[in-house]
Amino acid sequence: MIRKLTAISLAVVSTLSFSAGSYAQPQPAAQGSTISWPDKQQLPTFKQPKQLEVADIYDAPGDVKLLFSTLEGIVNRKEPRIYLLENKEEGKFKWLNDLDADYKVRDDYFDILKQFKKEVKGLIIYDPNVPDSVNVATTLAGLRDSVAVSPELAKKLQAAPYSFKVIEDLQGKFKDRVDAYTWQYENLWKETTHRMLVGLSPEVSARPPANQPDTYKVVAQEETEERDAKNRKVYDLDLSQFVAKPDVFVKFGDAFTKDGWGSAVHEITVKADGETIAHFLPGTADEKPYLYDPQGSQVSTGSGGHRFADGGNYFTYKFTPPAGTTQLTMSVEMWNQYKVSATNDQPFSSQTKEPYGYLRDYAVANKAMVFWLDSNDPAEKELFEKILSDVKPGTPYLGWFSNDFQGEFSGVEIASNHGVYVLAADWFSNLTVFSGTKPSFSKPKAPKPVKLDNKIYVTYTFSEGDNLQYNQHRLRILWDDPKRGQVPINWTSSPLLYDAAPAMLNYFYGTATANDQIIAGPSGAGYFYPAAWPEKALADFLKSTKEYLTKTGMNIPYVLNRLNGENLPLSKANNAAYRDLYDVPGLFIGWDNFTKVDIVDGLPTSNIQGVGSANDVKKALADAKAKWDGKSPLFVSLGILAWGMTPTDLANISAELDPSYQVVLADQYFSLIREANKLPKK
Repeated sequence: MIRKLTAISLAVVSTLSFSAGSYAQPQPAAQGSTISWPDKQQLPTFKQPKQLEVADIYDAPGDVKLLFSTLEGIVNRKEPRIYLLENKEEGKFKWLNDLDADYKVRDDYFDILKQFKKEVKGLIIYDPNVPDSVNVATTLAGLRDSVAVSPELAKKLQAAPYSFKVIEDLQGKFKDRVDAYTWQYENLWKETTHRMLVGLSPEVSARPPANQPDTYKVVAQEETEERDAKNRKVYDLDLSQFVAKPDVFVKFGDAFTKDGWGSAVHEITVKADGETIAHFLPGTADEKPYLYDPQGSQVSTGSGGHRFADGGNYFTYKFTPPAGTTQLTMSVEMWNQYKVSATNDQPFSSQTKEPYGYLRDYAVANKAMVFWLDSNDPAEKELFEKILSDVKPGTPYLGWFSNDFQGEFSGVEIASNHGVYVLAADWFSNLTVFSGTKPSFSKPKAPKPVKLDNKIYVTYTFSEGDNLQYNQHRLRILWDDPKRGQVPINWTSSPLLYDAAPAMLNYFYGTATANDQIIAGPSGAGYFYPAAWPEKALADFLKSTKEYLTKTGMNIPYVLNRLNGENLPLSKANNAAYRDLYDVPGLFIGWDNFTKVDIVDGLPTSNIQGVGSANDVKKALADAKAKWDGKSPLFVSLGILAWGMTPTDLANISAELDPSYQVVLADQYFSLIREANKLPKK
């Protein structure tokens, strides 16, 4: 979809026609809306932003963030006029300054609410005792042209100078998550658009207080990047230095945060002067009294059962030894890249939750239903599938899933079973503004051909291209790396930025070097698993989205194909569909611990070997050379973990390679493979 200013006469015809064929009846356009969404567009087009009122809500309380995101959705439905500063990861003003629009940052963000209060019909009050009511309130905000607020904020906004009336008070209405979303489905689903679904967590961990001192002391840390559990054993740790105060907090983190192999813990025993005061296996009822903060950790049944935390995640236990204890010890069976630290000072807990605003403006503006259902919970999965079965194949699900990786694998698989593709966007800010920008980039020229020789041809591909918010945040940081352009790199991205945020495509293509190639992220125009997608519907979806690959120049897709969390090769039928309907020169596939090339019915497919650190890259390249006979070209595809590595890392590594290696772009890589295997040129 082209994001462009739509004439009012056209808007009357195509504005928010929420039709889903036999799956749903068309929904009425929201009052005053100028959103355009023709049938063949994957995502809607907003009006072009001209003048933006900017609210810096980065440090605002969560209920204020929710208020302004729902306000933004109501106001921007007619014309994008509000922009929220919610994130400073890539720089608060970077994208705002790239927009072709004037803006004014207001000293008091409530002045913006006063300015647009006539466009708001009233308040939807959520129930703090049932967090998922935040999502129901968001849905109602879009349907009732209202803003979602906490009970406390509602008191302020009912008084002068706002004098808003209460449209709906959800306090005491629901007993739990399933009750809330069942009511929403039964009462609101018929009013919402069926052309998109939105999955958002109702709350997130609040940010720790600024300048909070870190009083943790490291008591054990793995010094090497262990990933195969060969360092698994029982470690006896002396915590006696912490017995002077009543409570001891012990945190397990990741010693090497860039590659995702942090602490894995199977069993813990704590003794005070030789007497056991705690003994448990993670994930059991015995663990609960001691688990102070699970933060981003997860429990796995693998390896006999264990809790693990990778990257910036951690988990913290609280132990209280008897008064007068002189010796405190902890025996812990653990492995991989553990980092164990302890303190007597009570740390901030990630269990302190609050609402947040990201993507809610888009849900409100488009009258989408917002929910958060765990596909690994039977009752929630049943309702999730009921919703999915009510939309037609090719519908986007924007947002994400609970339970991190487990939620991703099962969530994407279940969505794929119903022909629904995923656009990770739960941390995308101001999508109602970016969807009003216009594409003005030139598609890149094909890279220069590379002569085929007996070499090791290496291609680097950054991960996370299924992820719209990655384009907005992490990719912008990587793209601005001073050494980008020194070595050929493939950048995965969603072709649907053409609809969602043309300004971002304009920036990336406008600043690309000859050593940058943008390719389609998993698994084409959206994130789905071909093995799980209804086979009869796959051809139609690839046909309908082929133009996005063409318009964006992302002519090579990276495909993830999983069932039950396991990577699979493409079936013959799916392979043929990509070959014929996307008309691609080759496919990248999987995220594996190996790399290889197969020619399947005339289509080169290259398994991506995932690497998370500079040492991983060096080892993968050295291993490839050790197995190479030097008599014919060898092709090596490495997937670069975007959260842990940078172009500078790759430039430094590549500068040390000997002449037997040559780093190439994706187009060159598959062209060489085709030539080496005597396949027709593409």
